[in-house]
Amino acid sequence: MSEKDVSRVGKARSAAAGTGPKREESVEREASSFAGGPILVLLVLGIGLLGYAFVAAAKPPGEPALMAAFGLGGAILLVCLGGFFVVNPNEGKVLQLFGSYVGTERTAGLRWANPFYTKRNVSLRAASLESSRLKVNDLDGNPIEIAAIVVWRVVDTAKASFQVDDHRAYVSIQSESALRHMATSYPYDAHDDDKPSLRGSLDEVADLLERELAERVSLAGVEIVEARISHLAYAPEIAQAMLQRQQAGAIIAARQKIVDGAVGMVELALARLAEHDVVELDEERKAAMVSNLLVVLCSERAVSPVVNAGTLYT
Repeated sequence: MSEKDVSRVGKARSAAAGTGPKREESVEREASSFAGGPILVLLVLGIGLLGYAFVAAAKPPGEPALMAAFGLGGAILLVCLGGFFVVNPNEGKVLQLFGSYVGTERTAGLRWANPFYTKRNVSLRAASLESSRLKVNDLDGNPIEIAAIVVWRVVDTAKASFQVDDHRAYVSIQSESALRHMATSYPYDAHDDDKPSLRGSLDEVADLLERELAERVSLAGVEIVEARISHLAYAPEIAQAMLQRQQAGAIIAARQKIVDGAVGMVELALARLAEHDVVELDEERKAAMVSNLLVVLCSERAVSPVVNAGTLYT
């Protein structure tokens, strides 16, 4: 093996082990530019003076050397006119010189910089993104449909321009990826009130989604302003079964409240009867009275009263 091959293998091993040279990340820095208004006035005056001088030098007998000098100066000033650019509010201009990053200009208005700079617009305005409805499995393995709305903005124009190919597409893809991961971390609906769920813990779920998404898009120089769940539902194939399950849970909860209220009313009735000595009942008659009252209070339909025309015991 030649020395060149050995060097190549060593570099590959160093990169695999993480000990090789790291690629420097682009970080935004302020560009060196000038207010465009005064420079525009100076250039216009300079072009006018050079033009007048060129015409004067061209008069007979003519002075070719002065004409060439004035013409060259005018051409240089015309080239300098290409250095003007406009920065809109909440916008950044990324300046490059022959592929090298020079800086970012954020000052709104007419600006002037090196005419050989290339200038790229990067919006600093807040943008909203609504993900498509994703079909994923929750923590319990139930298929659900989920979507989210993400509000984001660029805070580092250099990273947004050079660290990723397209920062808008990058945010969109990472939003769906973070949403899928978050949806698999919680059940759709928790049967225990102490456990968080997608439906019952919206604020907690939104905070987790926002934090995870912020970590994912930091490479692109993007800040997450807000992330919220916009759609949440069971998948159509199990929606009917889950609806019946929710209805059964609601019926059980309602029955528990009805029974608790009925028992309280029976206790109150027996206590008031004993307190005012309205009637004395033995244990058997108390049991019968409790049974009748519970039937009346817990029944779903109105009961028909039956009047006892005999004695208490017949």
